[in-house]
Amino acid sequence: MLFPLLLQSQPGNSIALFAPYILIAVVFYFLLFMPMQRQKKKTAEMLKNLKSGDVVSTSGGVVGTIVSVEPDTIVLRVKPDNVKLQFSRSAVNSLVLPENK
Repeated sequence: MLFPLLLQSQPGNSIALFAPYILIAVVFYFLLFMPMQRQKKKTAEMLKNLKSGDVVSTSGGVVGTIVSVEPDTIVLRVKPDNVKLQFSRSAVNSLVLPENK
């Protein structure tokens, strides 16, 4: 019953029918996709700027100080025994900011 009514609709009506879908798509873009793109750029910039002496947290929860930086990997010194562990650069989640004492 609804299909014959849609076939008889006027051109102005068809635009009005798709307007809510277009609006939903625009809202999704601004609420979901733009923030994800910004976060990816921010993370890529942080990974590019890693240097020795930075304290970082990995995706596995390991917190350590960077000893050396290579193109694809980093070496972390982990407390308390100063064990050195090698990680992929992409395993780094965030920089740990030093506490002001």
